[in-house]
Amino acid sequence: MPVKKRFKTKYPGVYYIESTAVGSNRAEKIYYIVYRKSGRLVEEKAGRQFQDKMTPAQAAGIRASRIEGKQPSNKARRAAERARKQTQAERWTIDRIWQEYERQRPPGSSLRTDASRYEKYLKPLFGEKEPQEIVPLDVDRLRIRLQKIRSPQTVKHVLNLFQWIVNFGVRKQLCQGLTFTIQKPNVDNAKTENLTPEELTRLLQAIEEEPNTDVARMMKVALFTGMRRGELFKLQWDDVDFEKGFITIRNPKGGKSQIIPMNDEARVVIQDQPKTVSPFVFPGKNGGQRKSVTVQTNKIKKRAGLPKDFRPLHGLRHVYASMLASSGKVDMYTLQKLLTHKSPLMTQRYAHLRDEALKKASNIAGDMFKKIANGEV
Repeated sequence: MPVKKRFKTKYPGVYYIESTAVGSNRAEKIYYIVYRKSGRLVEEKAGRQFQDKMTPAQAAGIRASRIEGKQPSNKARRAAERARKQTQAERWTIDRIWQEYERQRPPGSSLRTDASRYEKYLKPLFGEKEPQEIVPLDVDRLRIRLQKIRSPQTVKHVLNLFQWIVNFGVRKQLCQGLTFTIQKPNVDNAKTENLTPEELTRLLQAIEEEPNTDVARMMKVALFTGMRRGELFKLQWDDVDFEKGFITIRNPKGGKSQIIPMNDEARVVIQDQPKTVSPFVFPGKNGGQRKSVTVQTNKIKKRAGLPKDFRPLHGLRHVYASMLASSGKVDMYTLQKLLTHKSPLMTQRYAHLRDEALKKASNIAGDMFKKIANGEV
């Protein structure tokens, strides 16, 4: 390639060559500067006439700044940029840890929910920071802001996710851990949703009158087995063993698959459910896995006149558990297994119902002894 002719300017150490503007055939000057730095001759491009709006005077100003050390040379700037990118690539920021954490999580609704929470609440604040760069005030501000617009349970979920991401990075030896304990809001997880006998009677009547038989049967199975909403959606015919009388719950909330007994009431309901080409017992659109029944179950709840805060499917799980506990015939360990609770602490919310049943049984014995002492027997 021939060397282009250099044209001097009235400014020392500033010259230009003639070229064409980028994207057109218009003639354009490209300005260069020449100077010595630490005894070494430096020659570098200052900029283009139109694209960079460069003039000989501006080029002379850049040259003076280079000589005085106020600006680094192009070569030094490129080296610094390469070093910065290299350093950035080696930093395990929250966002980079999250990407690795996300890749190692099994796909599903839980991951989708966490991904949404991360993108919405955590990434904007912490994405570019390494865990050791985060201070307690940063997390406190997030918690206080979220508590104004979200429920305590949601705030706790967000903060738990943040902690899981950091802990994952520490386990994989990617980063240092936090130097403080995250303060989380108190959440009352001991709430149970129960129905009076009258409310339960009205609900069963409303279920019988429901024209959507799939939803009606699903609600009955929830009441007769205590299965969770998501477990009912995922239930497949291969999971139902009519011969042995068991239902397999795949990937439940508590972790690995579980097997629960299928009582006679649940058996009748499931056997009445028509089989289709879909593998799901209660299929959704086009035979796929069902995503929601909120609209239909809320209509049933409204017809039955149930409390507004009663959640039709999850509430029936509580009704199932409460009825077993209050019978006094089921111990807490058995109830834990039936509900597939990972921890006995989750089952303890029903302990008071069992205690009441035992107290009533004890009172019966007390009354009997009293009658014997009084000669009434």
